[in-house]
Amino acid sequence: MLEKILDLHIHSRYSRACSKDLELPKIAKACETKGIDIVATGDFTHPAWFRHIEESLVEVAEGLYKLKDLDSPTRFILGTEVSCIYKHKEATRRLHLVLLAPNLKAVAKLNQALEDRGVNIRSDGRPIMGLPAKELLKIMLEIDPRFMMIPAHAWTPWFAVFGSKSGYDRLEDCFEELTPHIRAIETGLSSDPVMNRRLSALDNIVLVSNSDAHSLDKLGREANVFGFKDEKEVNYTKITEIIKSGDKKSFLYTIEFYPEEGKYHYDGHRDCKISLNPKETKKLKNICPVCHKELTIGVLHRVDDLADREEKDIDSNKFIPHRYIIPLSEILSSVLGVGTKSKKVVSEYNHLIKHFGSEFNILLHVETEEIEKVSNYLEIGEAIKNMREGKTKIIPGYDGEFGQIEVEIEKERGKQKSLL
Repeated sequence: MLEKILDLHIHSRYSRACSKDLELPKIAKACETKGIDIVATGDFTHPAWFRHIEESLVEVAEGLYKLKDLDSPTRFILGTEVSCIYKHKEATRRLHLVLLAPNLKAVAKLNQALEDRGVNIRSDGRPIMGLPAKELLKIMLEIDPRFMMIPAHAWTPWFAVFGSKSGYDRLEDCFEELTPHIRAIETGLSSDPVMNRRLSALDNIVLVSNSDAHSLDKLGREANVFGFKDEKEVNYTKITEIIKSGDKKSFLYTIEFYPEEGKYHYDGHRDCKISLNPKETKKLKNICPVCHKELTIGVLHRVDDLADREEKDIDSNKFIPHRYIIPLSEILSSVLGVGTKSKKVVSEYNHLIKHFGSEFNILLHVETEEIEKVSNYLEIGEAIKNMREGKTKIIPGYDGEFGQIEVEIEKERGKQKSLL
């Protein structure tokens, strides 16, 4: 079986608060380092970025593209994220949605249709539109039924289909008669498959995981692993079929951020430095004990409110498996006791990549004994082994503040072999 790692939700340099390095050649190179085989282009509604896509990429399989001028193995799929803000059922809804497109012609038609409806697609790589999510889905399907819509980071409070501040309690409440066209949701960084499976209403919905990267180093922090019979099967239609069906023979597993590390996992108030688990919040009736205003209700709390079963009652054999990772730079930072951007971390990261090919290969596949032989520090192999076994220390994130995570290490930190 031919395994491919896919990251289907990223951004470009034209999205607000995103790195200027997010250009297609640099994205392709970063994917090689990470071990990502297929990545979304991001931001295809933005005219300047769409021109960059047209000028830089060539189609090499149905709906899959590569760089024209570089011999990179990275393949691109046409994907973007949009923001829908609108009134529906007496409430303001704010939803972020991932869109996948079958080809450039379909994208051009969608972009024109959005402009015809008054959407300003030039203002931001992730455009804000007043169209209801259902209306946008209808437009897409009328242009080309191969378009796919996936609700993005489905549980985050402010901009998500199940968000506590702006979403719905059910997919049917949002998409109504078009709900059967929503075959998957994105779990987002602050939730994992186990949390989502507490809702029986999602039993027939496939869970995907993507990075939502705003910079090159965040690519692949979550991803999907698909299996294909051969290279001929690797195309847009097959990819979307795998997502729609959730066939475990083809959708092998998702790669997951520890949800506690996500910036909306717990409830709280960042300005008040208040972080609470759902039980604590409910005792306080959702009111901050410092400023006495309403707390930002996090993903864990929201899942708990909508869930109709406990974790122990989930039949995990029914669903696509998942594996947790901690980015390699974070593991090295934890081992060496310095920042992720420090020279020591960057040097050791590059050293390991040179030997083992990619970050995902190191995190998921290489025997820890081999890592110990190659690495310059004793504890790196142990740290990766402990990450794989879930031996971690975590302070959950809340109200826009990322959580903190460390792998457990028994040996003295940062001990170089040459000093022993």
